[in-house]
Amino acid sequence: MTPEATLAKFRDYMVGPARFANLLSCFELGLIDALRDKPGASAVELGDAVGAKPDHVEQLLHLPVKEGFLAYDAATGGYSLDALADLPKEDLDRALVFMDLVKVTMLRQLYYLSESVKAGTVVGLKEFYGYDGNLFGAVAEHKDLRESWATAMDAGTARVDPWFFDNVDVPAGARVLDLAGNTGLGAINTYRLKASPGLTVTTFDLPEKEQEALENFRANGVAEHCSFIGGDVFQEVPPGFDIVLIRHFLTLWDRSEVLRILHNVNKSLDVGGQVSVLVPVYQDNVREHDSRSVDFYPAFFLGCAMGQGGPQKLSTWSGWLEECGFEMTQVVVEDPAAIPADALPLQAVLTARKIA
Repeated sequence: MTPEATLAKFRDYMVGPARFANLLSCFELGLIDALRDKPGASAVELGDAVGAKPDHVEQLLHLPVKEGFLAYDAATGGYSLDALADLPKEDLDRALVFMDLVKVTMLRQLYYLSESVKAGTVVGLKEFYGYDGNLFGAVAEHKDLRESWATAMDAGTARVDPWFFDNVDVPAGARVLDLAGNTGLGAINTYRLKASPGLTVTTFDLPEKEQEALENFRANGVAEHCSFIGGDVFQEVPPGFDIVLIRHFLTLWDRSEVLRILHNVNKSLDVGGQVSVLVPVYQDNVREHDSRSVDFYPAFFLGCAMGQGGPQKLSTWSGWLEECGFEMTQVVVEDPAAIPADALPLQAVLTARKIA
């Protein structure tokens, strides 16, 4: 890479936050909706529609015109949708949900990214919210964080979970443990998507989540097949299960904690018992085109979510499972061409069995 190309790369990073805020504001102010209602509207008309000065509207619209999201007619002074006119609403809504997640849960906290890396905690949460902990605890106390985070996570789970279960073998009548299964949604999905005579699914998580989980089981008509065990995965994992499922969890932790979790899972299983893990992955060669996760997740996990953790390379995840006494039996990675172009994580399912 030449010095000029290197400086051009720096320029991309310099303007990143400004571009993000400019585009999102066009949606938040209602400018895009106004153009759907009245194609060809001028800056004056758009300003009247959204309650802003036309000078300011015009400033904001230069960027989406440059990017091809909008079109501008110099002869009439009117704006209209360009690429945005062809984007399905479902796809646009998904992208906007994620942009809201970035705004609400990341922009302020990332001011303290360097401090968070040194401290191993999310310093920004303490500075801006007075919360000494991680994002997953903070969402319970702060509505703005909870609404933004939960909406984005639910959308991601709805996309990924069916793919996960398509790539996991759950034999008929198996006893399944959903590790760190929160309030039971994973157990419910497991039973519904893998139903068979005698199949039982147990959520394992902190004791305070039991009542909500049991209520969810009853509300979804699976109380006969789903149950809850309270405990701490860092202390021990309950025995008596054929399969342990771990989804959306290992990524929260650094290597030492992940190994501790996997060692406890290994202890709980009989020889031949199965563990299936859903994790986002980095390409082993992060210079490959589809290494999209590295653009987002290091900063998110270290500076906004946990102060630790993050996706790992596929070889790293496999190595950690083998280090903890498992033999890999199947690895399935999402096809980048088969997921939405705006999706950031490239997910993988790693299945392994306990060896003697």
